[in-house]
Amino acid sequence: MKVIIETTEDGSPTFYREDLDEHYHSVKGAIAESMHVYVNSGWLTAAQSAGQVRVFEVGFGSGLNAALSAEAAFKSKIPTEYYSVELYPLPSPLTELYSDTLPYRISDIFQTVNSAPWQQSCQINPYFSLNKIEDNLLTMSLPEGIDVVYFDAFAPEKQPEMWSEAIFRKIFASMSPGGTLTTYCAKGAIRRMLEQIGFRCERLPGPPGGKREILRATVPS
Repeated sequence: MKVIIETTEDGSPTFYREDLDEHYHSVKGAIAESMHVYVNSGWLTAAQSAGQVRVFEVGFGSGLNAALSAEAAFKSKIPTEYYSVELYPLPSPLTELYSDTLPYRISDIFQTVNSAPWQQSCQINPYFSLNKIEDNLLTMSLPEGIDVVYFDAFAPEKQPEMWSEAIFRKIFASMSPGGTLTTYCAKGAIRRMLEQIGFRCERLPGPPGGKREILRATVPS
């Protein structure tokens, strides 16, 4: 698995995985996408209506979503418990190089998130605990009472096994009433499958310069 660092249009970096011909973030803007799709459309929605938030992320990847969520939790003083699963963690030298190209405001917290140990809870700041799980989503047990799901797997045409009905039923069963799932993928087939499972789906505008639409799915209260 060969992974290289590339610069996206908003100046923030992303990883490119050659074997899948796939980028870890939008080439239109890595930070812009993470903030819009996951932090603002997912975490912030839950934080505005609850005193604390439990997040489950599908695909730790670079750790950018986790770092930006930790920053948001600290600024808003909203206690956040964050779980993230990744079957193929990136090597430390690569994430260290990535960190060097990030804006100063998140470089330190990005390093802290990536240096946190796997398979145990780690307190990143007073309002954010991180649980990095090196495991296979297809077979692992999920935490209960999930308020927000960041579904950030590679695209369905690249990793179809990650977008199966069985996966989403498993996630749905682990979520709290009123919980939300956000993803950059707004394909009609994915939306219809989520609705069949029981989610209420809405298309939202995509990030600036990026995809036209993203998807947010909600568990009925």
